[in-house]
Amino acid sequence: MDSYPQEFPFGIRDVVELLHLKVRRRQADSIYTDCPFCGDRRGKMNVNFGKNVWRCNYCGESGGMLSLYAKLNNISNSDAFREISDALQAGDMDWGYDKEERGHTGTGVETLVPGACPGSGKEGVPQAERAGAREIHQTYSLLLGMLNLTPAHRAHLRSEKRGLTDEQIDRFGFKSTPPYFLCRSLTERLMKQGCTVEGVPGFYLHEKGYWTVRFSSRAAGILIPAVGIDGLVKGMQILLDTPFKDKDDPPEKAGTKYIWLSSSSKDMGITSGSPVHFAGNPFARTIYVTEGILKADIAHCLTDRSFLAVAGANNVQQLDPMFALLAQNGTELVIEAHDMDKYSNEMIAKGSSKICRIAEQHGMDCRRLTWNPNYKGIDDWQLALRKENKKKEQERKEGVKQKFKERYLCGQCDMDALEKEPNNRCMEAGGDIGAAQSLGLTAEEYAVYSRDGKAALEKVLDAQRRSWCFCIYQLDMEDGRTIPFAFKGLKEMHKAGYEQPPAACYRMAWDSALICPVGWKETEVLGHISECFGSSVPEGYSGRPLASSDVVELKGEFGRRYFYVDGGKFEPVRFSPFLAKKMDAVADT
Repeated sequence: MDSYPQEFPFGIRDVVELLHLKVRRRQADSIYTDCPFCGDRRGKMNVNFGKNVWRCNYCGESGGMLSLYAKLNNISNSDAFREISDALQAGDMDWGYDKEERGHTGTGVETLVPGACPGSGKEGVPQAERAGAREIHQTYSLLLGMLNLTPAHRAHLRSEKRGLTDEQIDRFGFKSTPPYFLCRSLTERLMKQGCTVEGVPGFYLHEKGYWTVRFSSRAAGILIPAVGIDGLVKGMQILLDTPFKDKDDPPEKAGTKYIWLSSSSKDMGITSGSPVHFAGNPFARTIYVTEGILKADIAHCLTDRSFLAVAGANNVQQLDPMFALLAQNGTELVIEAHDMDKYSNEMIAKGSSKICRIAEQHGMDCRRLTWNPNYKGIDDWQLALRKENKKKEQERKEGVKQKFKERYLCGQCDMDALEKEPNNRCMEAGGDIGAAQSLGLTAEEYAVYSRDGKAALEKVLDAQRRSWCFCIYQLDMEDGRTIPFAFKGLKEMHKAGYEQPPAACYRMAWDSALICPVGWKETEVLGHISECFGSSVPEGYSGRPLASSDVVELKGEFGRRYFYVDGGKFEPVRFSPFLAKKMDAVADT
């Protein structure tokens, strides 16, 4: 039911209609709409009819019904009150609205009638009072014990994309959602075992009078428990097998991948509340904060560090009591580990800043974690590091090594390395021919080495290589600002309004020379630069690993040429290096 303060002749529902906000989801006493402030079109703004308040869970904007109208129209609250009142008295509720969006026109779309629950067809939907924390934990724990994890879901969690072991999967309690026809029997089994279902998110009273739980084939997927710092299960997310997509979403949009197990739009149901998840040691001196429960679980397993996970980058309100408890437990440092989108998405950056403010309010230091920008999330980055380490270890065991000549022509070693080659490799290879092959030399080159020595061979090989001068320029984000195309391709740069990379936003990160074989083309040189700077970087290098949005300058007899890094490609661009900040300034920081 709407709550109308005595001094107001209207409620926030009326303001929503006046502003023509696009409704995406409907619940018992609230709706989710597109946010008119940040422009997000995924229905992230919650409008609560009972409390007459609103909040966008993406950009963090919030307030009461007057501020919703006032902020959007850039007027005062008193002017907003007058304009809303005038519009309602004049009956002017159709400003630009399509009839299909407002009333029953045979399309099945309901009018927002005060006192009714949108989408319910009845006068409001009674909501249950939230059950106690231990009751919720008991019900969820026994429910998870009744469910299985399908082989397909287990294989996904064990895949390279997730990287979990069977032991870790079982320890976290991941399960597959049950089919709809089992919902009632599962609920009845829980009740027979003395579990509370009323007030537990996901459970509700069916219109036929029995209790059940809200699973469906459309929302099938992997159940991911959200566990509090006390070890109790607070809620559950579903990693959807098929992401939800709105009909207005562009084809390239991935859709919603995670939803909460919730029953807020059902009789005697209740919202999930988006609880904060914890994985690790509650008495750790350093705590990492990231977005996403599964991401936190994976990162915890890969790093053996303690992680807090919020359901959305800007959904950080519940961190306040959590940080207060952690400070009492002895935590001294909070490390914000949101995805690397925080450098290109202003809303995610705002959430990142809020985490630091809350941590500092409780006497803890806070730092922003940055990693190889070729990987979006901290879990992606850690999985890539593990894969790279395994590859190196395998190569070490198998004795895989580039031959001397190949390394020398690419500037990876000097002539002294020739004498450090294992003698047994040459002997086992069988005479001069075998020795030449083991070093990567031709028979003629090895003959020069055998007859005239190392200095003579050096002259022969030096004639086969050349030096390429190059520079690397990277976006300067030292001041914490966001740049819309940071770590993204040319398409996103153009979408941000730039025809060419804006050199004034860049800083030189490296100025050096690269030794390459004489016959190499530009594409091969750029590929070699990518290999040298893409993951592990050379000593003394002050920048980030090479990633999208970086600019590489090649200098040679053709002059200067510039290339924009776009994923695995290098696209020719125009660039003004004199506008970029100097490398020395980076070294001083």
